[in-house]
Amino acid sequence: MSLRRSAYGLTALFLLVSCGGGNDPVPTPTDTRHLSFAQADIEIGYDRTAFSVSVDANFDYRVDIQADWILADPDRTSTPSTQYFLAERNPVGTARTATLRFIDRSDRYYAKDVTVTQAANPLRNEELSIVDKNATPETKALLANLWAIADKGWMFGHHDDLWYGRYWYNQAGKSDTKDVCGDYPAVFSVDFAEIMDDRHGNEANAIRRRVILEARERGEVILACMHLNNPKTGGDSWDNSSKLVVAEILTEGSATRTKYLQWLDRCADFALNLKDSRGNLIPVIFRMYHEHTQNWSWWGSSCTTASEFVALWQFTVRYLRDTKGVHNFLYAVSPQMDEIYPNAQERILSRWPGDDWVDFIGIDCYHGTWDDAFRTNLDALEAVSLEKRKPCGVTETGKESFTEVDFWTRHVLEPVGGHRVSMVTMWRNKYVGNNESDKHYFSIYPGHPSEDDFRTMYNAARSLFSRDLPDMYTLPQGYDIK
Repeated sequence: MSLRRSAYGLTALFLLVSCGGGNDPVPTPTDTRHLSFAQADIEIGYDRTAFSVSVDANFDYRVDIQADWILADPDRTSTPSTQYFLAERNPVGTARTATLRFIDRSDRYYAKDVTVTQAANPLRNEELSIVDKNATPETKALLANLWAIADKGWMFGHHDDLWYGRYWYNQAGKSDTKDVCGDYPAVFSVDFAEIMDDRHGNEANAIRRRVILEARERGEVILACMHLNNPKTGGDSWDNSSKLVVAEILTEGSATRTKYLQWLDRCADFALNLKDSRGNLIPVIFRMYHEHTQNWSWWGSSCTTASEFVALWQFTVRYLRDTKGVHNFLYAVSPQMDEIYPNAQERILSRWPGDDWVDFIGIDCYHGTWDDAFRTNLDALEAVSLEKRKPCGVTETGKESFTEVDFWTRHVLEPVGGHRVSMVTMWRNKYVGNNESDKHYFSIYPGHPSEDDFRTMYNAARSLFSRDLPDMYTLPQGYDIK
C-alpha cells in the first residue's frame, strides 16, 4: 500500500511540475458577447396589451416570437435597446405562457429567453350566434375563428386563385399569389352559379370541386358567391329587365319558383357531397345575392323592394338549411361600398336580412385607389361588426389593370391598418394566355411591377396567408356558438 501511494505521489508531482505548478494566470475568455434583460419574466393582463422588453446586448440579434398571440407592435418601432410587442386578448379562462427568444444573428446557437405570462380571462366565454343551429362542428368552428382571427390580422384572399391565373389554366397546385410570394391565399373565393343554374352541366365544375378540396386540405377558408342567371328571363345575373323575378320566386306554384328551387337543389347536392379527406363536410361562407344595394342584378335595388329582398334571402336560407339539410354553410351579406357615403353604417345595413339570418358581414369595395373611401367604409364595417357581434371582411376588392408599383403597401396594407376585419379578398385575374390587350386582372401575378411591394405586404405582421392560419376548423378555446 505505501509503495503504491509513493508511486502515485511521484506521478502527481511530475504532472504538477510539467503543467507549470498551477500558478499560470487564468486565460482571458474569447467570447465577449453580452446579452441581458431588465426583466426576463414579464406578466401582462388578459386584454390586448402593448408591452416592451429592455435589452442590453453588444451584438446584433433577432427575436423569435414563439407564440401566435404575440406580434411585433405595428405602431411602434423597436430599437436594439427596446423591443416592442403586442399581445392579443386571451380568450380563455386559463393563463398562457410564451417565449421570446433573442438569438445572435451570426450564431443561432447563442440565445436567451424572455418568458411572457398572460393572465387568465376572468370573463365568460365569447358567445356568437349562428344562423344554422344544427351546423356541423367544423362550420361552427369556422365562425368562431373568423371572429377570433381579426385580433391577429386579416386574411388575404383571391377569387379563383387556384383555378387559373393570367397566363395559366387548370394546373394543380398553381397560383399567381404563390408564384410571387411562395404562399397561397388564406381565403379561396369561388362562384357557385354554374353549379346551380342552367350551366350546371359545365365541365368546369369538376375543376371547381378539385380546387375547393385542395384549399380545404391546406386549411384555407372557402368563400362562395353566386352570379346566378335570371330564372325568369333566361338572361344573366345582370339582366334587370324584369321587376317580377323575385316576386315570382316567392309565389307558390310559379314557373320561376319551380326553376329556382331546382337550382337550390343542385346547390344543396353539391354542398352535401363536398367532403374533405377525413370524410367531413367542408364549410363554405355562402355569399348570396352580393352587391344587392346596387341596381344591376335581378335581385338588386331596381328589381326588388326591400321587403322582397329580405323575403328572398330568408326563403333561400330556410330551403337550404331546413328542407335540404345543408349544415355546412355560413351565410354572408355583402353590399357594394365604393364611395364615401353620408352614413356608411346605414348603407351596410340597407336591406338587412335580419340578425338571425346573417353570419358574416362583407362589403364589396371597388374604390380603386381612393383610400379615404376604403378607410371610411372599413371604419363603418368594423363598427357594424362589433355592434352585431358578427365577423366581417372585405369580400371583393381591387383595381382592374392597376400598374402602381406600391399598390399593396399604399392602397391595401396602409388603409386596412389595424381595422378589425377577418379578410381582404381580391377579385380574379382572368386567364388571357398571350392576349396582352386583355387587362382584366385585380391582383398580383408574376411579372407585374408591384411584385416586390406585394412581398413587403406578405411579410407584414397583420397580413395573413395560408401558412399563417391557425386550425380554422377546430373550435378555439373560450367560444360558445349558439
